[in-house]
Amino acid sequence: MSASLAGKVAVVTGAGQGLGRAYAVALARAGASIVVNDLDLRAAEETAGLAGGSATAVGGDVGDRAAADGLVARAVASFGRLDVMVTNAGVLRDAVLWKMTDEDFDLVVRTHLRGTFLCARAAAIRMREQGQGGRIIVVGSPAGQYGDFGQTNYAAAKAGIVALARTWALELARAEITVNAIVPTAWTGMTATIPIYKPLVPRVAAGEPLPAAVRREHAIGMPEDCAGLVVFLASSAAGGITGQAVGIGGDRLCLYAHPAEIVTELRGGGWDPDAIAAVWQARFAPQLQPYGVRLPKLELE
Repeated sequence: MSASLAGKVAVVTGAGQGLGRAYAVALARAGASIVVNDLDLRAAEETAGLAGGSATAVGGDVGDRAAADGLVARAVASFGRLDVMVTNAGVLRDAVLWKMTDEDFDLVVRTHLRGTFLCARAAAIRMREQGQGGRIIVVGSPAGQYGDFGQTNYAAAKAGIVALARTWALELARAEITVNAIVPTAWTGMTATIPIYKPLVPRVAAGEPLPAAVRREHAIGMPEDCAGLVVFLASSAAGGITGQAVGIGGDRLCLYAHPAEIVTELRGGGWDPDAIAAVWQARFAPQLQPYGVRLPKLELE
């Protein structure tokens, strides 16, 4: 088994900066030819330049079907095939529920959830036609796993993306196309706005490494720290892995649990409110699940 991607062709959406750029460059360094997508064509061209000669840039909104289909068409036209689709494109429009506008909800869901669907569908059609398997790597978030304050749109879309991965893993198994969700955490422009990380902003700007506690307990490193997982999942070494949500960030690699029943009670004739109340406190209350992204206390060295 090998992480070499020589001869493979990958599409990476939202690759004009940050995590997407790191994924595209890492895939190229592993030997893949890359179609780099971003809404900002100039940024996509910059990433393609960093990725090397076997890279081409395409601007476009992945929430538009023609744009999504066009990325697969460009891969085939430029490099003859498609082996890997990485659906990274995203946007943020944060607000608490009672202040979130229809437009901001729709934009985030369109970009993340619909964009993932459109790009993955186009990739699946092409990969099935080729008959040689493939890799679809979608991008979740801790917000989608736990919920996060002010991110109704983003958390819902990211939770949906992980559900898509589980569903598509079932549907595409016979075609030997694996589908996995990554859940990355990294230092980005968004991370820098989180109040707990304010003391780190000047350190990062000065080129200082992130403290060990941040890399370990907070799972925050630089975008490049997340790219190895994408290369691994795109490679032959990950051929038996599908339907999973895998987290990475800083020094941490983790596997997320799937939703599962953790307490079960049976009662002949079914459940009325009084019967539920009678059993709830003893059996269910102790197992109530935490919610919301929770960051450990930040203690700087």
